[in-house]
Amino acid sequence: MFNDIGPLELVTLVVLAVLVFGPDKLPKVIQDVMRTIRKIREFSESAKHDIRSELGPEFKDFEFEDLNPKTFIRKQMDSDELGLKEIRNGFDLKKEMAEVTDAVHSREADVPSSSSGSSSAGSSSASGGRVDMTKKPDEDDRPPFDADAT
Repeated sequence: MFNDIGPLELVTLVVLAVLVFGPDKLPKVIQDVMRTIRKIREFSESAKHDIRSELGPEFKDFEFEDLNPKTFIRKQMDSDELGLKEIRNGFDLKKEMAEVTDAVHSREADVPSSSSGSSSAGSSSASGGRVDMTKKPDEDDRPPFDADAT
């Protein structure tokens, strides 16, 4: 219940409880708190039992922890009724990425060889994607001049 409380924090809580409630009232306060916790546990257990009885015999092995999505998926992965391990083993992400990379690189290698070299796009891809800034563009490659835009 108190898995995240360290020893120093526990000592601090005890000292604070003694200071706030005093050594005379502290045992009665602890008894009242324990009684309240016990009642809450009994109430939750009876509610769980009522829900299980209302669901019927087909849900007799139903656990409320299964309502947590992480727990549900972990349980399904362990039982492997859905065949998820086969799907996971059949899909190799590194292999798929290598195939895509090879396809992209081979396509880039094919583009310069298939172009005639007359267009500026072909010459820029032949130089590794770099644009030659010293070369003046052809008249056909220039965008139209818009006097209103300047």
